[in-house]
Amino acid sequence: MTTPAGSGTGFGSVSWWGLSPAVDLQAEGPPVDPDSQAENPELNVLLLGSVDGRHLLRTLARAALWPRRRFHFYVLENNLEAVARHILIFSLALEDPEKMGLQERSETFLEVWGNALLRPPVAAFVRAQAGRLAHLVPEPDRLAEQLPWLSLGALKFRERDALEAVFRFWAGGEKGPEAFPMSRLWDSRLRQYLGSRYDARHGVSDWDLHMKLHDRGARVIHTREFRRWRDTGVAFELRDSSAYHVPNRTLASGRLLSHRGERVAARGYWGDIATGPFVAFGIEADDETLLRTSNGQPVKTAGEITEHNVAELFREMAAWGHPRAAEGDPEQVQGGAEGSPEPAPVLEPFTVHFLPLDSAHTLHHKSCYKGQFQLLYVACGMVHLLSPELGACVAPRGRLIVELAQFLVDLRQEQLHAFSRRVGELAQAAGFAPQLGGKPSDTFARFYKAGDSAPGHEDQAVESGTPPPEVLAPPLEATDWPSEDRTQPLEPGTPPSEPLKLTSESQASLLEASVPPTGSQAPKSENQNVPPETKSPIPDL
Repeated sequence: MTTPAGSGTGFGSVSWWGLSPAVDLQAEGPPVDPDSQAENPELNVLLLGSVDGRHLLRTLARAALWPRRRFHFYVLENNLEAVARHILIFSLALEDPEKMGLQERSETFLEVWGNALLRPPVAAFVRAQAGRLAHLVPEPDRLAEQLPWLSLGALKFRERDALEAVFRFWAGGEKGPEAFPMSRLWDSRLRQYLGSRYDARHGVSDWDLHMKLHDRGARVIHTREFRRWRDTGVAFELRDSSAYHVPNRTLASGRLLSHRGERVAARGYWGDIATGPFVAFGIEADDETLLRTSNGQPVKTAGEITEHNVAELFREMAAWGHPRAAEGDPEQVQGGAEGSPEPAPVLEPFTVHFLPLDSAHTLHHKSCYKGQFQLLYVACGMVHLLSPELGACVAPRGRLIVELAQFLVDLRQEQLHAFSRRVGELAQAAGFAPQLGGKPSDTFARFYKAGDSAPGHEDQAVESGTPPPEVLAPPLEATDWPSEDRTQPLEPGTPPSEPLKLTSESQASLLEASVPPTGSQAPKSENQNVPPETKSPIPDL
């Protein structure tokens, strides 16, 4: 059966990469209070569903352009696999330059982040890092010593145990490609999504690219690279195509299914097969020459722009933590040769705090979070969590930035407009007002804490008005799912499963509410048959 346009099923139920370009969160937040007496003022940011850490990396890379501040990033995701990918990506970005050069780090990041299949050397790196992290997670003292920027103290004990299980699966607890047959899972998902259009999949991908993504501002995505990703899941082909054959286990997630009255744990790929990872780093660039056109065609592809942007990002991050030099001392600013200086040993310049998966509705109950955040970022798949209680956690003069669904190819224009209207209503109910003036944006909606003087600009992408019946964000009271039905990471030994077409009873489902989910959420009940590969029922994870 062909998937109807507008259903949103191409995005899947688990998000592995963002649907908006990386932004500098310091530029989005309020300026430093001039009356502040702190030598290094803090910037506290709460991010709901940022997924891949791109905004955090961009913020750290651009920090040298701003007065020195200490960053506290509070990250809330819907699944622990996304938390694990955050940790792996940051470990890679902060890898010692003497152990791993800039080009190797950049290429490894691109493959781990956006490719379904890896080269053997990259897969070996993932296994080694995952094994190391699996030993560090249960030992807080060693974790604080080796990864001082990471804080897992807010996670529940069972979440930390499940996070360790994710790393152990990545480390190769189950040997061989059959532990996670990515190529077969990708093709099965594609067949399910396209239905009778599968044999014309190249025409479908060309239509989605030229008539949707290009029209919405992603013209640099080339037909060849988009078609290759749709067919194989390989977005960034940095070597010969034959080199990519090892499944990327970091894209695996689990579901709890119902099979003959029993609960069964199944592992598969339920991520994006429609848009791709090109938007986050591949459609904008600080170097305008990368966006030039010749005879009406871009001279660079999204893959090439992504490679350049990520390399520049990691180059700028290499000097992170180096004490700011006095103005006019370029040698001190640059820190010397190609290798980067070591981070300051006494004061770590930033901390990433991971919050419990289901804590969005309870943060305001804790005094340490009430009025704590100068900036709140909400991904398009987490808009339903925007509430007055969450707004109470934002400080006076605080800002709100919401990712819109501009690059979801399954959504029609009227659904995109309805989503923008609904975002405006939820933000207003949470105590925010649109920023005034400025350049209109179809990618982000920006607000400030109501009651403050209007600082900044109003985003014309957010319109007022009553949303239509197919409102894109579900009611707030319908978003508190039972914790026992939430997707949990699978222990090693669980057989893989082909991705199934699951019908969620939750109002947060894309099929019913058209909100692209960011996390892995298990339906309350499933009646589909489990494929033969899933043989061992697991009554409780």
